[in-house]
Order: sequence, then C-alpha cells, then structure tokens
Amino acid sequence: MSDFDDFLRHKYAYVAIGEFKPGCFSEARQLYEKAVSTFSKGFQGAYLLQEPGSDRGIAIILWDSIEDMDDHNSDLYKQTLGKIAHLFEAPPVTSFYEVCSEIGLPQVLATAAVAQAS
Repeated sequence: MSDFDDFLRHKYAYVAIGEFKPGCFSEARQLYEKAVSTFSKGFQGAYLLQEPGSDRGIAIILWDSIEDMDDHNSDLYKQTLGKIAHLFEAPPVTSFYEVCSEIGLPQVLATAAVAQAS
C-alpha cells in the first residue's frame, strides 16, 4: 500500500521570478547554486532559467513536502540569500505550487526497464 500512497503524493515547487541588475545574473547564479547546495532532506532538484539576452530569470526548487521546504533555512542559506538580494532590480515574485504532473527521465527509464524485463 505504501507504493500506492507514494504514487498519490505530490511534490511541491518554490518558484521565484525576477530580474537582476544589468550584468549581475552570473553572480546571482553562483550564489543560487551555493544556496541550493545546502539543501538535503526532501530536496528533489532545482532549476535556474535565464531569458536569453536579459537578466530576467526563474528559479524553481522542488521539494517532497512543504515542511521539507520550510526546514531548509540554514544559516548559510540565509547568508547566501542576503548576498543575492542586492542584485535584484526589484524583489522577485515568489509562489508555491503543487506539482500535478511530472514527466521526465526517471519515468522514461522506469518504463524502459519494465519493457526490457518483459
């Protein structure tokens, strides 16, 4: 029954959309990677997207649960966020989402493994 419960459980995504001061995206990217490297329990992955030719971007961080997302606030993470804040043109717009559909490499590999076994 646990496998079925796992199937019904959804991940959660923290999404931040913002624009950095001209020429600051690279520095922000390095700090973002440093902050994300502090995550552990419940962390499922992170993406940083940059609009080509601009300093606008979207950060997406995936978590097992909202509680895991809330528990990640280490001192190093807070310090790193403090270093990023001054790089924004304006504060980013942030939201939380439930991941309702996920199609990606793990699903493709699992399907391929099942097909190969039969």
